[in-house]
Amino acid sequence: MMLAWSVGAVRDAEAALVADLPSGELMARAVTGLVEVATARLVEGDGRAVVALVGPGNNGADALYAAARLAESGFNAAAVHHGAVHQGALEAAADAGVVVAQGDSRDALAVVAEADLVLDGILGIGGRPGLPAWGRAWLDAVSDTAYVLSVDLPSGQDPAGGTLDPEGVFADETVTFSVAKPVHLLPPTEQAVGLLTVVDIGLVVDDAPVVRRLTHDDAAELWPVPGPGDDKYSRGVVGVIAGGESYTGAAVLVCTAAAAGGAGMVRYVGTSTPEALVRAAVPEAVHGVGRVQAWVIGPGLDVQSRARGAKAQLDAAREALASDLPVLVDAGGLDLVTGTRSAPTLLTPHAGECARLLTRLDVGGERDAVARAEVEAGPLQHARRLAELTGATVLLKGSTTLVVPADPAAPVWSQADAPPWLATAGAGDVLAGICGVLLAAGLAPDEAGALGSLVHGVAAERANPGGPVRALDVAHAVGPAVAALLRRTR
Repeated sequence: MMLAWSVGAVRDAEAALVADLPSGELMARAVTGLVEVATARLVEGDGRAVVALVGPGNNGADALYAAARLAESGFNAAAVHHGAVHQGALEAAADAGVVVAQGDSRDALAVVAEADLVLDGILGIGGRPGLPAWGRAWLDAVSDTAYVLSVDLPSGQDPAGGTLDPEGVFADETVTFSVAKPVHLLPPTEQAVGLLTVVDIGLVVDDAPVVRRLTHDDAAELWPVPGPGDDKYSRGVVGVIAGGESYTGAAVLVCTAAAAGGAGMVRYVGTSTPEALVRAAVPEAVHGVGRVQAWVIGPGLDVQSRARGAKAQLDAAREALASDLPVLVDAGGLDLVTGTRSAPTLLTPHAGECARLLTRLDVGGERDAVARAEVEAGPLQHARRLAELTGATVLLKGSTTLVVPADPAAPVWSQADAPPWLATAGAGDVLAGICGVLLAAGLAPDEAGALGSLVHGVAAERANPGGPVRALDVAHAVGPAVAALLRRTR
């Protein structure tokens, strides 16, 4: 499992470790790790020239010390700096023959433009989002072919991972030290991080992490595997209230994914056309209201429909929401959410649905409407607000999926397992079916959301590696994806 800690907790841990180490030892460890990565990337890319972009903080000192070490190893090393610089690093650079330029003069920018590898040490985790003007000038001078290696975080990006600066650094790789920070794992800033490399410098953070991410090796520990004494009811019956006469395919996708994901039984409640499709595509499903361990409500559901059978389906959805059973609410079912629910609840909106739900529920807010673009720009902030308003766990879908528990003190989950090809119609219906299996098996909503997102991404990649996928193929790939994940620990 990947974990990330808050900036405050990391800085406290660094201060405690520095107090127990000889002067300069912690920085020396960071520089050693940074130099190893930088050397490897220069060799891999046949590069000879490296430049350090040196800001006033410790990241700038790390980059400058690294440039000195690289110069001693025979690379053509240069540095540009602005304002006050760590004196020891400056002396080390001069002793090693590093070409050092100050400010953003033409000469300084020419030095930056010649680099094969750029060490981004402009700002650190204590910096505010956004680049200073001199930092933007350096960044603009970087060659399109240069490999950008950020120290600790891409400069200009929010250390807390809240917002993305489009004019900040977008690194090819980020080297961070001992532990990840929210900027590395949260949308929207993760896209600026590039490859994340964690170098151990002995830092131990005692506080609880604020972000968690499941890896493939975690799946076997959490996925519900039946034993010899289990039956279909003990494994979990998933009730599905989805689809309608306007969106008939959603029911097939949810039920297929749930059956492929290992539900003990799938129970479907719908109108006549999707019911007939489910009978043909998922013959093992049963039909009508009955005993379940969790409900999936909403994919393809039109709460305004007047089609035959639509009222009975809608009544079943409302009864499920009024029950004490775990419930996943998606798509059209979100229109039925009016406030808090005491039983375990997982809401699975995309950014547009989240915006509409916040607009409808947050009547006491400062604004009457929330735009989709606002949710996309600040996904964690808005998912937290929706969780606060509903008392539910919120799974905010996207290229990086956030799962925000109802408890504001609990860590959030951040999963980035799916190929971009999964941005296709029906993919959310498949995710709902997978998560429904896990809720019916007894997992907490946040674990069900995180693990379901992981399996969803793995299934999408297996459905057609490196190419386009259709949602039904992803649903059929769920079973093999789970099997492959379970085999990793055998």
